[in-house]
Amino acid sequence: MPTVPIGDGHIAYEESGSGEPLLFVSGLNGTGRSWAPQVPFFSQRYRVITYDQRGTGASDRLQRSFSVDGMAADVIALLDALGIERVRLVGQSTGGAIGQTLAVLHPQRLSRMAIYATWTWCDPWFRRLFEARRLMYQQAGSELHARFHPLWLYSPQFVNGHDAEIEEEMRRAVAGAPPVEVSVGRIDAIMAFDRRADLHRITTPTLVMAARDDYITPAYHAEALAKAIPGAELELVEHGGHSLSKTRADLFNERVQRFLAAG
Repeated sequence: MPTVPIGDGHIAYEESGSGEPLLFVSGLNGTGRSWAPQVPFFSQRYRVITYDQRGTGASDRLQRSFSVDGMAADVIALLDALGIERVRLVGQSTGGAIGQTLAVLHPQRLSRMAIYATWTWCDPWFRRLFEARRLMYQQAGSELHARFHPLWLYSPQFVNGHDAEIEEEMRRAVAGAPPVEVSVGRIDAIMAFDRRADLHRITTPTLVMAARDDYITPAYHAEALAKAIPGAELELVEHGGHSLSKTRADLFNERVQRFLAAG
């Protein structure tokens, strides 16, 4: 993967296709490969950019302390390095929090934004879940966390139908896991995130999506986001879990493409 220098480190990224730029921003795992079901579809119409967030994948792993604002600043630096003034953005979970931050702090850089499986603030459910995940990293390391992760991401039906694939996914996650301190720092960052006071300021046309069976970020977060962001569209689907872009890729791709193409 090519890299661009940012601060005292670097960000690794990949591009595919041509046309108007479309940036995909991943969740907590931070790696661009999570968008594999989207890249072939969207690169037929757009210049698709995926990247590994700092601390993950092929990007540098020098940092130990993180914030969503800092993650958003990395996006701006990446866009600057690629000569991109304005971009469409699709963000999942942490990527949706980054999208919210960009829409508040750098609205001129976004033309449209689709965010899904994301949240408004660290409510008691979110806090208890991520306290448990942080403690699992600290006391048992990345391997046990990777074993549990599919149970949070996917529905029982998806796990039952894709067991071998999920096992291979788990092995890759363990082999490529960053230092535990990086994972803990990234969890701390998302637990500190709260943009509720700023959502009314967002002018970027926004689609908010969620699955009703999302265990990590229940659909009430999507409903609150769509209500608070002026003019936002809300799309709720009955099932798909936290990784809707993977578990129901065709539905996700069609709906997001329809929204992106509307303006």
